[in-house]
Amino acid sequence: MTEEPILVASPEAEEDGDSVRAAFARLYSDGRAYADAEIERQKLRAGIVGSGVKDAVIFGAAGFLLALSGLIAFLVGLILTLEPQVGAGWATVIVFGSSLLVALLLLLLARSRISRMKKAVQS
Repeated sequence: MTEEPILVASPEAEEDGDSVRAAFARLYSDGRAYADAEIERQKLRAGIVGSGVKDAVIFGAAGFLLALSGLIAFLVGLILTLEPQVGAGWATVIVFGSSLLVALLLLLLARSRISRMKKAVQS
């Protein structure tokens, strides 16, 4: 008969098992700490981006409102400038018609750009 080696756990083997177990425990705790730190980092980044977007929206809205106010003031000024030549009613009609004509032109340009974009995307 052949003799098979007897597997006996020596104290060194138990220490190796404990050190491997301890290494895996440290690896797990380090991985957990890294994941927690990364989650906090991403929360901070999201907060910074959210704050920046909020500020950009506020400033953009304020700029848009000021530009719109300037446009209204310009149109009122045009009416007041044209009033002595053609009268108040006709000055209003001229400014209103011109504004509609410019708006129509801009909408047609926007439509052509959108159709060009659709053709490019479909190709």
